[in-house]
Formats: sequence, C-alpha cells, structure tokens
Amino acid sequence: MRFSTPSNALRPLLWATLLVLSALLAASHTLAAPGAGDPAPPALGTDIEGEPVNLSQYAGKAVIVTFWATWCGYCLKELPILENIQNKAGKKNMQVIAVNTESREVFRKASRVLKTLSLMVAHDTGSKAFTAYGGSGLPHMAIIGRDGNIIRIYRGYDESSLDGIVKDVNYALQMAVPGE
Repeated sequence: MRFSTPSNALRPLLWATLLVLSALLAASHTLAAPGAGDPAPPALGTDIEGEPVNLSQYAGKAVIVTFWATWCGYCLKELPILENIQNKAGKKNMQVIAVNTESREVFRKASRVLKTLSLMVAHDTGSKAFTAYGGSGLPHMAIIGRDGNIIRIYRGYDESSLDGIVKDVNYALQMAVPGE
C-alpha cells in the first residue's frame, strides 16, 4: 500500500481533525488527578456552619486532607490518629482536614459525634473536592507541603502504608515556610 499527499480538498479536514485531537488530549491532561508536586486543589467543601473551607486558610502549614465516610471503618479508625499527629506537630505547624463524602444530613450527625476532635471537619457537597483530588474510593488522603503543593496522595491505603505516610508527614513538617 502506498500513501500519497492528501489532496487540497482533504487538508482542511485533516487540520480540523488534528486540532480536535489536540484539544481532547489537552483536556484529558487537565482533568487528570493531581499528583506529587502539583498545587493542591484549594476548595475542600464547607464546615458545619456551611462556611467554605479553603486550603488558603492554612497557608504555611503542612496539611493532611483525608476523605472519609461513616461506613468506612478504616477512615473512622484513622481520624483520632490524625488528630494526635496534628496535636503533636502543633496547630501552628499542621492542620488535618477531614472531608466527609456523604450527604449533608449524615455529615451533621457525624460531626456531633466527632465534636471532641480538634481537627477541621468539612463536608464535600457533590464530591467536588473528592473528584478534584482524584478520589475514586476510600480511604483517600493527600499530604500537602507548607508551599501548598501535594507531596503524595494515598488511595486505598491500609496499615502497610504507614511507614510511607509517616515519612511524607515528616517531610511536610520539615519544609521551610514560604516567605520565611
């Protein structure tokens, strides 16, 4: 089989096809889940009063964003552990934001039970933050450096991931605060 140069009549169609394919590739790249080194998506849902929770509120701190649901046993088990990490590091250095992925009603009931915890508890209306962080299942956690960039995202992790999580949290805490 021999290919020849397309006729002048086909050239506009070929260019249009190439432009569409290029646009689709660019769009799929921008829709891809963020990863290590990428800026963390800023919007994290709303607090119990319905006020927006935004990553910029915690600028200069290491941040752990964990997505959870009441039916996720591992998620519930990790919340007090993450609070303990936040307390040991100090609120000046670290903030844990626990983002619930269920209905607002379930979130309100769970928030009342979790009110003794000092970590920020947020609700993700419509799973916008969960999707922005590449969520597809629970547990799902992002460790964010003091510069606002993602250090690592953990998906579907368990106790076998603890060494890596501890290493990444320590790395986030040791980072220099931007502007200091």
